[in-house]
Amino acid sequence: MSENDQLEQLINQTLDGALATIPAHLQEIEQNKDIIQVENLNEFVYGLIIGSALTTGIMGLVQIKQGLPTAEDQIKIRDMVYKKIPQIRERIFG
Repeated sequence: MSENDQLEQLINQTLDGALATIPAHLQEIEQNKDIIQVENLNEFVYGLIIGSALTTGIMGLVQIKQGLPTAEDQIKIRDMVYKKIPQIRERIFG
């Protein structure tokens, strides 16, 4: 399996897991909104999910390459995650 295929699979698995936890995130944030001080719960969860996918992609690439990703690698990961944005937004806001 190529590096790109491995990264894509890792990002997809991360997003699948993160999207499944949307209701739990929303409930937890609602219960703790005085502490967290979030105005838009859905936007906050969206940021959590995108951040999780980006971080997982970077960490996965570190393991695959056994070193730090280059700027080009980071752009590749960003592009893989960003192409999923319409589906992510639909699941959160739809």
